[in-house]
Amino acid sequence: MASGPEKVVLSTDLPGAISRRQGKVRDIYEYEDGLLLIATDRVSAFDVVMPTGIPDKGRVLTQVSSFWFDKTKHIVPNHLISTDVADFPEAVQPYSDMLEGRSMWCKKAEVVPVECVVRGYLAGSAWKAYSRGETYCGYDLPDGLKEADRLTPPLFTPSTKAEDGHDVPITREQCVELCCDRHAMAMESLSIELYRYGWEHATTRGLILADTKFEFGLIDDELVLIDEMLTPDSSRYWAASEWHPGHTPEGFDKQYLRDWLETLDWDKTPPGPELPGHVVARTRELYLELMRRITGETL
Repeated sequence: MASGPEKVVLSTDLPGAISRRQGKVRDIYEYEDGLLLIATDRVSAFDVVMPTGIPDKGRVLTQVSSFWFDKTKHIVPNHLISTDVADFPEAVQPYSDMLEGRSMWCKKAEVVPVECVVRGYLAGSAWKAYSRGETYCGYDLPDGLKEADRLTPPLFTPSTKAEDGHDVPITREQCVELCCDRHAMAMESLSIELYRYGWEHATTRGLILADTKFEFGLIDDELVLIDEMLTPDSSRYWAASEWHPGHTPEGFDKQYLRDWLETLDWDKTPPGPELPGHVVARTRELYLELMRRITGETL
């Protein structure tokens, strides 16, 4: 599949599904034997989906997730069955050119209504709360920390899941209330173990995994990883050579896009503005570079 702007996939419409759901980035089709997750090239910022897509973004998300699902299945099972379109339902086979590289055939799972965020560095919303003198997700951090300081041990900072609007940070106790004690404790333990595994691999590639989020589901009351994993949409990666406490380095993610949006007279409500060519090109470049560094592969 060519990667030029003319090939950007912003939406899909496939036949034969029991149901179809559209998230900010993924289109999810339910079939009798599983779920088909399609990562489009949509990009969101400040919880608003932009009218302009990022070429190849969905393919990067899918291939990075597939890489991590395979490497971490010894830690916790996941929902991925196959990324080979030949294994997908017969009804979607005529759409194989569009689906190739950006789709996952997955087991059905009961979604746990919590985003499992792990923070190894003081950045983003956690840094903003700390700089205001506030606690974050129930943590009272010591005085004197700088922006992007490493947090040891990493913090488990869960949030509510939101299809639209902002996810809301919650405490570990609130996580238990939303799930159950057994699942909440297991998700915290697994999330931190997965973060550490990802951080160690990233360091071998000249990267720092600053923070990330995981999503879990239940199959026969057992936890499995679902959705995406350690992608530039769900994680904050920095170049290790550019990191030092006191500032946040450029990330291999949407931060370049967010920074450009901050220069506009836009109130961060829909519709989002059209993205200029240089913003699209730089964002795509960062996603592709992250994939190359993490997986060792190119598109």
